[in-house]
Amino acid sequence: MKYIFIVNTKSRSGRGGMIWNLIEPELKKRRVDYQVFHTEYTHHAMEMTAGITADGREHTLVVVGGDGTVNEVVNGIREYSKVTLGYIPTGSGNDFTRALGLPSDCHQALETILDPKRRVSMDVGRVNCGGHTYRFAVSTGIGFDAAVCHQAAVSRIKTVLNKWGLGKLTYLVIALKSLLAQRPKPAQIWLDGDRTEKFEHTYFAAVMNHPYEGGGFFFCPDAKIGDGMLDVIVASDLPKWKILLLLPTAFKGKHVKYKGISIYQCKEITVRMNRKLPVHADGEPIAAEKEIRVGLEREQLQVLAP
Repeated sequence: MKYIFIVNTKSRSGRGGMIWNLIEPELKKRRVDYQVFHTEYTHHAMEMTAGITADGREHTLVVVGGDGTVNEVVNGIREYSKVTLGYIPTGSGNDFTRALGLPSDCHQALETILDPKRRVSMDVGRVNCGGHTYRFAVSTGIGFDAAVCHQAAVSRIKTVLNKWGLGKLTYLVIALKSLLAQRPKPAQIWLDGDRTEKFEHTYFAAVMNHPYEGGGFFFCPDAKIGDGMLDVIVASDLPKWKILLLLPTAFKGKHVKYKGISIYQCKEITVRMNRKLPVHADGEPIAAEKEIRVGLEREQLQVLAP
């Protein structure tokens, strides 16, 4: 078997490169048949993946990077049924690893790839907005959670916290800061085309394939990555002080029992706000729009797991 490694050396302020320098000697020692591609700019991983998978053959792709690099690879794959995905996490959030139970240690992650105990079938999400289609592995969302992702992408806070080994707190710190400036908006959602819900004061709507997003927020505890369903969380009609209190409880999934937190499950959903708001896919900023339409790809992706 030949492994194709896609490495983001700049992930987590250069940690991706450090981890690759630990992994590659082990590959050579074991005489593993592999090829490596290094990303050099935004969307490079997507372009490389599209080129690699354009031949219609079966491939084993291994991502060395963060959730954003996984997102680019997922967007670049031509046929999901012909790709097996391995992952060595180097990012600060690493939500992709949690639902799959993947190791965070690079040596254990490599062992999982070279000697996997199982292959997990994972749904791939699809979000349409502004005339464009994007795919996601973990989640997509519109409103407050997407605004936090947009700010995290350009904030120095993430760089500083990464240096202290506290990168997973980036989203919490920015969320607490951003909440004070947030003004909730009216929203409407359509679930599977036959159920409508309206909200007067909405902070955000997140559509989840995995139960976690934003560096460990356990937003949809019942989400299953391969059940052919999407799980949705809408936060609305809550005073800001209550949101502040609820955010920390979301790390344990305790937020779901409170009024103002609505959870749904569906195959397709449309979310419409009364004005353009930030939209994200796997924590990566993609647009500012009034409406998103979300569903699942027909093919699933196989992921190597312990």
